[in-house]
Amino acid sequence: MNRNSPGQKAIDKAVAEYKAGDYEAALVTLAGATVDEDDYLDLAYLLGLCYTRMQKYDEALLYLEQLVTSGVEDARIAQCRFSLAYIYSVTGRSKLAELELKRLLEEFGESARTFSVLGYAFWAQGRKQEALEAYKKALSLEPNNKSALNGCGYVMACLDTELPKALRYCEKAMAADPENPAYADSLGWVHYKMGKIESAARFVGKAARKFKGHPEIVSHVDAIRKKART
Repeated sequence: MNRNSPGQKAIDKAVAEYKAGDYEAALVTLAGATVDEDDYLDLAYLLGLCYTRMQKYDEALLYLEQLVTSGVEDARIAQCRFSLAYIYSVTGRSKLAELELKRLLEEFGESARTFSVLGYAFWAQGRKQEALEAYKKALSLEPNNKSALNGCGYVMACLDTELPKALRYCEKAMAADPENPAYADSLGWVHYKMGKIESAARFVGKAARKFKGHPEIVSHVDAIRKKART
């Protein structure tokens, strides 16, 4: 790899733009780059990450899948597998997400982030107990992981188990990211399960205003309204 080649200089510039959160600028920089074969995987990796951040998942998959089938074995592949799993999870392909995450665990070892997304993949398949176990594993590795705290608390609430602990977990996640609507919904659902209807309505209402039309949140709003009328 020639660090002084025009292609590598463009990639380095795009990396700086990506780290600054300017994904559009990074894509413009990469679009104008001429790279040789040695630099192509760096280009594909960065394009995949940018498109993932911008929620342009079809474009992201094009590049991420090239990386994981390239035969390269380094930290980029771990990030690509994780990004693939995330995309598969949020686009309803939870079984594919599960397969990517299990490969990630086999190839790169255990991490709270991987187990947290695996918990979501299990949840999306209706495998609630396995989801709970995955979230608990994530928390055993990283007790303050806010995604795992939220996921674990929410699944506990849905299973009507360990509700005081579920409340602590969801409160901790919410404190770490107060504007996250998913965390507000989870905390509200725990309150609902504990019979705290007024506070449940407040938290779930906050989530509903940010995630307009989200089917799971809408179902929570309906359940709370029904309970409030009884």
